[in-house]
Amino acid sequence: MTTTPPVLAVDQVRIYNHLQDSTTVESVSFELRAGQALGIVGESGSGKTITCRALLGILPELFEIESGSITLEGRDTATLSRKEWTALRGSTISAVFQDPATYLNPSIPVGKQVAEVLRVKKKLSRADAKAQAIELLDQVKIRDPEYVYFQYPFELSGGMLQRVLIASAVACEPAVLIADEATTALDVTVQAEILDLLTDLKDRLGLALIVVSHDLAVVAELCDEVLVMREGQVVEQGPTAEILYSPQHQYTRLLLDEHHRFGLERFLRHPVGESEASA
Repeated sequence: MTTTPPVLAVDQVRIYNHLQDSTTVESVSFELRAGQALGIVGESGSGKTITCRALLGILPELFEIESGSITLEGRDTATLSRKEWTALRGSTISAVFQDPATYLNPSIPVGKQVAEVLRVKKKLSRADAKAQAIELLDQVKIRDPEYVYFQYPFELSGGMLQRVLIASAVACEPAVLIADEATTALDVTVQAEILDLLTDLKDRLGLALIVVSHDLAVVAELCDEVLVMREGQVVEQGPTAEILYSPQHQYTRLLLDEHHRFGLERFLRHPVGESEASA
C-alpha cells in the first residue's frame, strides 16, 4: 500500500534574523498530508508565526531561511520567483489570521472582497464571482449570505468577520490552510463555532490544516499531531494524544498544567481513561 505523498514537507528549516544577528527558528521539520491537521503551540515569541510566514513566503525584511527546505505540492519553495509565489498564495496555500478586521478593507462590502479574490485568482466574471462568493459565505455558515454580501466590515461581529476571511481563504480551494491564532480574540461560544467550521472544511475539502495557537485546548479539538515550540526550537512533537497525556518535555508539562485548570479534558476527542488504556 502506497503512502499518500505530503502536500507540505518542512525539513530542518532554520530562520535567521539579520537585524538581531540571531537564529529565530531552529531546525523545524514536519510533513502534512491532505485531510490532516497539525497544531503548532507555544507562548508569544516562540517562533510559531514566523514559521508560518516562511511557509507562506512572506518573511519580514531581514529574515531569511538560512538552511533546510520547504516543499509545497512537490515544489521546492526556495526556487519560486515572486510572481510564482503570488500565484500560489491563496490558491495552493492560504491563511487566516487573528484580528480579521485588519485584513478587510473597511470601505468595501465583505462579499465584494471575497468576489475579488475569485476574479483575480480564478479569472471569473463579475456575475460568476458574486454568485460563488455568496455560495462561499453560505458554506462558512453565515446566515442570509445574500444580505451579508453587501454589508461592510464595521457592521459585522468578530466571529462573522472571521467567517468572511475563512471564505476568502478557501475560495480558490487551497491544499494547505494555516489558521494563525484565528480564534484568539473571540468569546468561547464563537470560538467553538469557528473550530467546528474549520473541522468541517478540513474534512469536506480535504484540506491540510495548520492550527497555530498558544491554547492547547484549541489544538486538542482540531489536530492529529502537535508541535510544541519554545524560543524558536521544537521541544516536543508527535500525535496529539501522546503529547497531551504523556508529555516528555518540562515546558509541555507546564503548558498542560496551566490548561488543565480550565478544563482541557472537555475538548479532547477521547476520554482520559480510554487514551491511557490504549497507550
